[in-house]
Amino acid sequence: MNATTPLSNALRQDLSLLNGLKRGIEREALRVSPNGFLASTDHPTALGSALCHDAITTDYAEALLELITQPQHSVEALLDELNATHRFVAQNLGHEVLWCQSMPAHLPPEKDIRIAWYGPSNAGMVKHVYRRGLAERYGKRMQCIAGVHYNFSLPDALWGLLDAPGDTLQEQRTQGYLALIRNFTRYSWLLMYLFGASPLVSKDFLGGHSVALEQLAPDSYGLPWATSLRMSDLGYQNKEAQAELQLCYNDLDTLLLRMRHAATTDWPAYAQIGTHRDGEWIQLNNHILQIENEYYSNIRPKRTTLPGERPLTALEKRGVEYIEVRCLDIDPNHPLGISPQSCYFLDTFLLFCAVEASPCFPDNGFCQASKRNFAKVINEGRKPGLMLERPAKTDISLADWANELLDRMQPYAELLDEHDGFSAHQQALDAQRIKVNDPQQTPSALWLQAVQASGLSLTDYTLQHSQALTQALQTQPLNPSRQALFEAESLRSLQAQAQIEAQDTESFDAFMQRFNSQL
Repeated sequence: MNATTPLSNALRQDLSLLNGLKRGIEREALRVSPNGFLASTDHPTALGSALCHDAITTDYAEALLELITQPQHSVEALLDELNATHRFVAQNLGHEVLWCQSMPAHLPPEKDIRIAWYGPSNAGMVKHVYRRGLAERYGKRMQCIAGVHYNFSLPDALWGLLDAPGDTLQEQRTQGYLALIRNFTRYSWLLMYLFGASPLVSKDFLGGHSVALEQLAPDSYGLPWATSLRMSDLGYQNKEAQAELQLCYNDLDTLLLRMRHAATTDWPAYAQIGTHRDGEWIQLNNHILQIENEYYSNIRPKRTTLPGERPLTALEKRGVEYIEVRCLDIDPNHPLGISPQSCYFLDTFLLFCAVEASPCFPDNGFCQASKRNFAKVINEGRKPGLMLERPAKTDISLADWANELLDRMQPYAELLDEHDGFSAHQQALDAQRIKVNDPQQTPSALWLQAVQASGLSLTDYTLQHSQALTQALQTQPLNPSRQALFEAESLRSLQAQAQIEAQDTESFDAFMQRFNSQL
């Protein structure tokens, strides 16, 4: 896209077309004790029900919080909401601390890591048993790694301007988001270079497993040029089943077919585990995926589900509604885990991915070169002279390709700034050029340098940093009206959970029979 393309001209003539652009955030954060150990306490009652609260829940572990915003039309409104949620949470943690890094704090033995509990209702038990299944399949330590998910949607009016294929708006929107995902797959290595912030793991996290890492700080291991060990294979005990699942983003039918196969086909190792032990459910089923969300992808096509509806069914009936970016590390220097500048860049990057030409992938719908580039950058992205693959073209250095992509994003930053009336997108783009031209300015390099300069271990340094960030949130009380809204939502969510539990009449076995037969 450049200043003379029809889309660019149409947008400049009617910038209101960008009014419908929306983004949302799901930020994960561990609760830890004052000495840096994973919290062993229950989800705080003051934060409401993890099953029913609209903004505060848990992910895998009982101590792994997930803070969720509503979709917002501006970055300012998005981060204002996220900031308020963080402040409410921080002020209800007692002596505990929000861990500011993607890689976990001190972890107890596997058996003592508490899986999230959502109450005894069928809705709560299916969430809990799913997580028990994850523990059986992959181990509990990997499930304690935290990240930031960025949700993004374009206004419906844009799909017609983009000439997305399809006879209906639903078809155009779905094909448009799949095209965005294909471009994201091609270029997501850039996000890992620019925002990867987990070059180290603690000795404690390794749990005695032998991995090819170097000691880079006291009790801390990594790779000298790594950007995001969180996105590496580190921590997986059994990834063979998912390795065989290669989704296709060329068309929705093939995507759903492959996902349905994985969600209905037994995997021998999981069948050996079985669904029960000592009379208790330990996984939802023996399938390659217990549910669709078990697939660990960097980006997902999403559709809001109805009560009791599976994601596959929602996508099949109503198409793609938005995308969820899942590869972002927590920004350890920002109390919200993500900075405004990162959000402005992500909006620019994702608009670029949506508008630029996005041919279908060959090789049965999967791009192996993109997978190799992503793996290279997470493991050695700051290595001088690192070369990446461009299909059907000669290889290119990471720096040259990154600068080329940033140049191509320039018109999108200009459009977004023109719409918003300020220069935040351009400034975010310029900030990324600094990182591209000097790898020492990347978050992964700066974090590694800071840990090494402190003379502390990764865990001890992160604990100090986390305490300071949590304390800063605690010293910013909410205004009375906002405080009252959070307290009311906590109470409402607890009452909603109690009502669900009181109304449950179906046995969990019968519930699971219906659940597993949906597909």
